[in-house]
Amino acid sequence: MKELSKIALNIQPSATLAVDSLFKQMKEEGHDVVGFGAGEPDFNTPDNINEAAYEAIKNGHTRYTNTSGVPELRSAVANRLKSDCGIDYKTNQIVVASGAKHNIYVALRALVNIGDEIIVPAPYWVTYTESIRMVGGIPVIVSASEADNFKITKSQLEEAITEKTKLFIINNPSNPTGMLYSEDELRELVDVCIKHDLYIIADEIYYNLVYDNKKFTSVAELGKDVKERTILINGVSKTYAMTGWRIGYSASSAKLAEIMGNYLSHSTSAPSTISQYAAIEALNGSQESITTMRTEFERRRNYIVERINAIDGLSCRKPDGAFYVMINIEKQIGRTLGDRLINNSDDFSLAFLENGLVATVSCTSFGCENFVRLTYASSMETIKEGIDRLERFVMK
Repeated sequence: MKELSKIALNIQPSATLAVDSLFKQMKEEGHDVVGFGAGEPDFNTPDNINEAAYEAIKNGHTRYTNTSGVPELRSAVANRLKSDCGIDYKTNQIVVASGAKHNIYVALRALVNIGDEIIVPAPYWVTYTESIRMVGGIPVIVSASEADNFKITKSQLEEAITEKTKLFIINNPSNPTGMLYSEDELRELVDVCIKHDLYIIADEIYYNLVYDNKKFTSVAELGKDVKERTILINGVSKTYAMTGWRIGYSASSAKLAEIMGNYLSHSTSAPSTISQYAAIEALNGSQESITTMRTEFERRRNYIVERINAIDGLSCRKPDGAFYVMINIEKQIGRTLGDRLINNSDDFSLAFLENGLVATVSCTSFGCENFVRLTYASSMETIKEGIDRLERFVMK
C-alpha cells in the first residue's frame, strides 16, 4: 500500500488528554488515584445555561445553522468583548467553531502556507505546535525562563524573526504557567509584530480568570493596526464550565472571518445548534458564576502554592491567572523515587502516578524541562489529598 500522510504520521497525541485518559482508566479499575491533569473546571454548568439548552430543544432549534454560528451568538460574542474588553467587533467578524482549539486550527488554516514559520513562546500549550505542523507550518520556539516569570521579551521575539516568519502566537493568561503579560509587556511584543508585519493569534481563553485584582489587557485593545492583524481566540469552556459543550469563537478582520467561515463550510460546518443557544445564554445572562469560580480558584491557588513551596526540594511561582501551577522539580533529578530513577519530568510524572497514585502532566510536552503541571480545577479536598501524597512521595 502507498505511504500515509507524512504530516499526519508526525503529529503527536495530546499529552494532557493522554494523562486524563489514563487517570480515568485507573479510576475505573478501582485505583484510588487523584487527578491533577486535565484543564477542566470541576464546577457544573450554571443552571440558566442548561435551561437555555432545554428551551432550544423544545423550540426546535435542532437544525443546521449558518456555518460561522447563529447571528444571535455572534452578536452575543461581540457584545461580551465590548463589555469586558472595550473592543468593537461586528457580527460578521465573529466565527464560532467546535471549541477554542478548533478555532486555533482554522485560524492557522487561514494564515499559514507550507514552510511558514510561527513563533511560539515556551512553555506553551501542547496543541499549538502540533496544530502548526498539521497545516504545514514550522513552529519556532522561544523559551522564557522561570526567572523571567515564564514571559518572553521583545528582544527574544525580535531575534527569532526571519524572512519566513508569518505570525506570533500568544496565550494570555498562559497555560501551563498561569502567568499574565501586562499591558506594557504586550505593547512591546506587538510593536515588534507591527514592525515585521506579522499576524498575531491571541488565545485569551482564560481572561476572566485573573487573580489579585490584576488587570487583563486584550491584544486587540492596543490599537487599530494591532487589531487588524490579530485573531482573538476565546470560548465558553473555561469561564462557564462548559468544556463538553464545544463552543469556541474567534474575532478578527471581516476578511479573515470570511476565509475561516469558508474553511468550516467544507469541513465541520457549524457546532451543535443546541450548544450555540446555551452559549448565547452564557454570554448574555448573569455573570455571577464567573465571580464565584474565580474566587474559589484564587483560594485554591493560594493554598496549593503555599503547600508546594513548603515541601523541601520543590518550588513554584505564584500564577496570575488560569488554573495551573508549574512545579520546579530540578532538585529531584538524579533521585530514585519508587523504583524509578528520575532523569527528567517524564520520569517524575510517571513515578508519581505509579507510586503516589497522582496524575500530573510532564512539562516536557510544553517545551519546558524539569517542571510538571498541576491543575487546581479540582475540589479543595482533592487538592489537599494530592499535595499530601506529593509531600510523602518526595520525602521518602
